[in-house]
Amino acid sequence: MNTKVYLGVDIGAESGRLIAGLFDGHKIELAEVHRFPNNPVRINGSLRWDILRLWHEIQQGLVFAAKRYPGQIQSIGVDTWGVDFAPFNKRDEMLGHPVHYRDHRHDGMMEWALGKVSAQDIYRITGLQFLPFNSLFQLLAFKQAQPELLTQVDRILLIPDVLHWLLCGSRVIEY
Repeated sequence: MNTKVYLGVDIGAESGRLIAGLFDGHKIELAEVHRFPNNPVRINGSLRWDILRLWHEIQQGLVFAAKRYPGQIQSIGVDTWGVDFAPFNKRDEMLGHPVHYRDHRHDGMMEWALGKVSAQDIYRITGLQFLPFNSLFQLLAFKQAQPELLTQVDRILLIPDVLHWLLCGSRVIEY
């Protein structure tokens, strides 16, 4: 039986990597194909994801994987920190560089939100623990910092979904 290869892109806090999961019908083996740094960049005083450099590194990893496993690659998936996002307009354009969860624009947003909506109601709706950089609080910071840009937003994609969009052009978000 031919070995099938399933690629995973894992973007961690300080590095990213492309991993091949090899399945021969009986057992699974993992092999690192490519590793690269993941460092946010400061743009106009704001900490941002260096999404274009990450995209370049992912493409490099795909080239390495295609050479190493010709004709065997079945699929690819991406995993990153799950709270950061990029806004998109109706023309399928990303509106700026995604803000990084470590950026200070989120400071105070959780407390502001809890002054408007109870913690119990937020938890009932989201089921998430309260962290000051959660997407909800980042969206509030985005609205406060760039209200004019918010009017152009058609949808947001979380960072893994941004990378999936770059891979295949599909603007969908995991539920």
